[in-house]
Amino acid sequence: MKQKTTFQYSLLALLVIQSPGARAYAAPQTFNTALPVAEDEFVFRQQFIYRRLGNDPLSTDRKIDVVGSISVLGYGVSGNFSIFGVLPYLDKELELQMPGGSRVTRTTRGLGDARLFGRYTIFRDDAPGRTFRVAPFAGIEVPTGDDNDSDNLGTLPATLQLGSGSWDPSGGVIVTYQTLQYQIDAQASYKFNNEANNFTFGDEARLDASLQYRLWPRDLGPGVPGFLYGVLEGNFLHASENKNAGIDDANSGGMSFSLSPGVQYVTKRWIAEAIIQVSLFQDLNGSALEEDF
Repeated sequence: MKQKTTFQYSLLALLVIQSPGARAYAAPQTFNTALPVAEDEFVFRQQFIYRRLGNDPLSTDRKIDVVGSISVLGYGVSGNFSIFGVLPYLDKELELQMPGGSRVTRTTRGLGDARLFGRYTIFRDDAPGRTFRVAPFAGIEVPTGDDNDSDNLGTLPATLQLGSGSWDPSGGVIVTYQTLQYQIDAQASYKFNNEANNFTFGDEARLDASLQYRLWPRDLGPGVPGFLYGVLEGNFLHASENKNAGIDDANSGGMSFSLSPGVQYVTKRWIAEAIIQVSLFQDLNGSALEEDF
């Protein structure tokens, strides 16, 4: 088992746009919120990400870089029920040292697996200047990404493929408390990964929390064009071991915790935001790659 504090600088830059009748709110940047999408209105979110994995304990000196764009479209079916579709476009690159000493690069790019889910507010407590909401959600990841891509060295490893090839359900619950000065969101979720191509990714359990605190303007009043928030988020992940041909892969899975500072500028119709994930703790199995930067 590896236990190490490293830094993973995953930059997430986002633009959120509401349809004309909707209102934009501060929200978490690495997960969802329990605040509603107005009935018969749409919300669109475009996210750009960069991620690196490395710190390979083996002589292969593996490094993985992922550059991506994630499109999210939400629709308010009612005041309590919203549906969402998520579609990523990914560019993945793996560098490693071959036994003969040469260094090779393996790449793939294209659409990844789409995710469809619904969120329903089961509890709300509104008062002047604040709201508290609880919203469970459930959905499924659809195998829209290529899961059998290859290059001149053969079939790419499963972790480098754009998709998993399997239909993977997930669910959880989100809690949101919002005031005029700040907002707190927390989420617990679980994803069940199924088998495809004789391979199964480990199930994933997540705990996420976010604080958005209004930095400007300090005093509310008429004529303010927007609001600047400071954001701090924490993300805990526990992943089970992958299975290859039904056999557990001892070099996969484990636990990690990231702390993510960011900023968010909110107007009535749109939000611009950015965040950096810093991996503070990783306890991974065997030679699993750690988050690097």
